[in-house]
Amino acid sequence: MSIAAGKGWFVAQLRPHGLAQARKHLKRQGFETFSPELLGSQKRRGKLLQTRKPLFPGYIFIHFDPSLGGWTAINSTRGISRLITTDPRRPPYPLPEKLMAELTARCDPSELILPADDLAIGDRIRILSGPFADLITKIVSLPDTTRIGVLIELMGREVRTTLPRSQIDTAPS
Repeated sequence: MSIAAGKGWFVAQLRPHGLAQARKHLKRQGFETFSPELLGSQKRRGKLLQTRKPLFPGYIFIHFDPSLGGWTAINSTRGISRLITTDPRRPPYPLPEKLMAELTARCDPSELILPADDLAIGDRIRILSGPFADLITKIVSLPDTTRIGVLIELMGREVRTTLPRSQIDTAPS
């Protein structure tokens, strides 16, 4: 099996806490990198903070042309553990172009995954599982790409809570 000439996207495994260092040194060597991140939420000292989390923890995508050589330098780059290959003596195989095109299209310029635009604040949803299964309510916030903020009427009061996207379905209007 031969490798098609031209640039492609490849995957490298990072050393622990090596993302920033790998980005810096790969850029200095002339490699283009991509490491998509998700916007998540984390509780610290009782407050809910938004944080960026890697979509693929421990890995980074690198764009280069393996036929030009020089790709072996990636393995000795600070922050990189190793370039993922099937045979370390041969050039690596690129990732499918369609996969990488779709992944990069879902990200903003800062490599943050954009939320799916299928839901918006004010949309009516139906809760699929859990103690509030089959309840229909409205979205009041979209705190991150994996959760939905809703108001639920509970014992005569409105209670604000968040649910995983997997637990909801759009409700008929």
